[in-house]
Amino acid sequence: MEPTLTSSIVILTGAGVSAESGLGTFRDTDGHWTKYDLNDVATPEGFARNPVLVHEFYNARRRNCAGARPNPAHLALARLETGFNGTVMVVTQNIDDLHERAGSRAVCHMHGTLSRALCAACGHRWDAPAVMAADDPCPGCRTPATRPDVVWFGEMPYFMDEICAALESVDLFVSIGTSGSVYPAAGFVEIARSAGARTLELNLEPSDTASAFDETRQGAAGVLVPAWVDTVLATQ
Repeated sequence: MEPTLTSSIVILTGAGVSAESGLGTFRDTDGHWTKYDLNDVATPEGFARNPVLVHEFYNARRRNCAGARPNPAHLALARLETGFNGTVMVVTQNIDDLHERAGSRAVCHMHGTLSRALCAACGHRWDAPAVMAADDPCPGCRTPATRPDVVWFGEMPYFMDEICAALESVDLFVSIGTSGSVYPAAGFVEIARSAGARTLELNLEPSDTASAFDETRQGAAGVLVPAWVDTVLATQ
């Protein structure tokens, strides 16, 4: 499924894109993160109970991210943004910076990023250090209420107005490496379809919303995405 010369593309990426770079996910059945209860490390309530544990978790994820490298899927999407004659917007559920390190510029981090910090008291944001601690003072208000600038369960994702506006006028919506089980991202395909867009899913296995797509392709993102990008750029 390839767009026409004047098309716009919105691409949703999930954990399956960064997994090939060695980054574990919340939903892995094994691995480092499974020793944590998500209610303890990925909710506002968990942070209020034990901020030391939450910072330990995200400090480890930040180290893991720093040691990872963009894989062929990230690189292909950056190449698409550069070479496509229309517009390309990447909306990612991932909190790593691998899209940017691959060269993508139009990236919306709907779940925030590991590279930023947020004050839970005053809302101030700043670049996160490699290691954060529960008693770090906010640079703005000096309150020791700093947290990772990531969206936890029960919180509203970022940039929803911009994302929905893009989906309502897009020609092609592509979902890559996401389970289709978490809303509001799981509903993006229906917004795009209602706007008349064509829809494509590239995933290791069919997602929970696979039946809503016009076309689905199964396989590793590092293989499927470069092949799809090659075709798009060759048929402009």
